Amino acid sequence: MTAVPTTDPRPLTGEPVSLDLLNTRWMREGELTDLFAGAFGLSRLEGLALWLESTGLAGRFRADKSALVHLLTAREALARAVADPADASARELIDAVLEHGRIRATLTAEGPGERAEFDDPSWGPAWTAARDYLALLGSAPERIRKCASETCVLHFHDTSRNGTRRWCSMAVCGNRAKASRHYARTRER
Repeated sequence: MTAVPTTDPRPLTGEPVSLDLLNTRWMREGELTDLFAGAFGLSRLEGLALWLESTGLAGRFRADKSALVHLLTAREALARAVADPADASARELIDAVLEHGRIRATLTAEGPGERAEFDDPSWGPAWTAARDYLALLGSAPERIRKCASETCVLHFHDTSRNGTRRWCSMAVCGNRAKASRHYARTRER
């Protein structure tokens, strides 16, 4: 029996919320693993709670069944939109998620501000991820990337200075690619 992790078991965390949501599915020992589908002995809601904690959303949103259903809807919409930005139906799905929230302008002690409002709070995490994707598209859409490894399904926002990052992690996928190239060269000799 696998021990239930107390920390996020995913190989890549800390990406913008929209991409972090996509990265709740990853390859582990050649099989697709899903944080929201019982990975590592976690229940679906425990996986959601762990994801909310790791993204800093735990204090704002609850890990309940409705939030999970909405988040899975957003994850599928984002996966389709990232895979094919020209996919009109993916854009419609993201718009459908965004229909459940809005930004309200506020005046705070520090000056102008904004506050997200939701018709149903369980849409909060899904809406936040979809809204984050819009922000990434507005700032640098060409830096939204899928790992260059053919066996990896992870996504990242390339924040490198020259915008040439190819791997989700140089220590994992990048190192495997280098080792594979080295092995191929030495075998040719």
